[in-house]
Amino acid sequence: MISLTKMRELTIKAPSARRRPLHVSAASGLVSVGSTLYVIADDELHLGVFSTTEPEPGDLIRLFEGALPDTKAERKRRKPDLEALVLIPAFRNFPHGAILAMGSGSRPNRRRGALLGLDVNGAVCGAPRELDLSPILGPLKDAFPELNIEGAVVFGDELRLFQRGNKQQADNAIIRYPLSRVLAALQRLGADTIVPSAIHRLDLGSIGGVPFSFTDAAALPNGDMVFCAVAEDTEDAYRDGPCIAAGIGIADNNGHIVSFQHLDRPYKVEGINARQDGDRLNLLLVTDADDPGMPAALFSTSIPK
Repeated sequence: MISLTKMRELTIKAPSARRRPLHVSAASGLVSVGSTLYVIADDELHLGVFSTTEPEPGDLIRLFEGALPDTKAERKRRKPDLEALVLIPAFRNFPHGAILAMGSGSRPNRRRGALLGLDVNGAVCGAPRELDLSPILGPLKDAFPELNIEGAVVFGDELRLFQRGNKQQADNAIIRYPLSRVLAALQRLGADTIVPSAIHRLDLGSIGGVPFSFTDAAALPNGDMVFCAVAEDTEDAYRDGPCIAAGIGIADNNGHIVSFQHLDRPYKVEGINARQDGDRLNLLLVTDADDPGMPAALFSTSIPK
């Protein structure tokens, strides 16, 4: 089993709204650039910015205009459900790369995304660009009865999305697209739909009758992918349920599972970042507390490659 070390709680300097807490609670994806950690939360309209070396509270960058309701049920219904965060290498108009945040696509209002340019130091520069993800997420409703995109990685000129299954639809998959076509379409109004170049469906096993499902992934230098997964006792892609167990695994460049190990505690890990150091992978992970009153946490661990 894998043990995690808690590094910090994701506290923030100022709340996202008047009645919101001074922390991120539902962390769902992360990207690490140098000593800066970018985190999205599935119940916010903002991107969190934290330090991996200093304990001070983080900052928020607004991604979308407007406000979300305070009540949990109504907030859940209207939130953009940002679940995937991925670092994009340099491309047209973004000489130092960008960060792409993506909604899960599990409801029509969850097909929004945001693109944030980076400067030479890896800091966000300029205003976020709001995106309509319908050209890529819309067609996937035909492939998955319960669409729920939870992770994204880039390797070479390929974008890979990670579909999360659930107890009724244990439909985990890695979905592949040409990155250049996706970026061009997302920045063009009225873009034609883009169908994936390949879909690899995977079985991550189960525990106590509850299947493990993808919650995030990160690309490795050789094209392999390290991923996190949880066994959440829920019947669909909308409702939350208790987290029975969690684990970390590796899939090869062709989408085949190489390894999968359980965590020693059922942390609901929903974001992962990996850095290879020889024959080890140094990992950072963030959790979703499923409780607005509890802060999400940043953890670290190291596993063999």
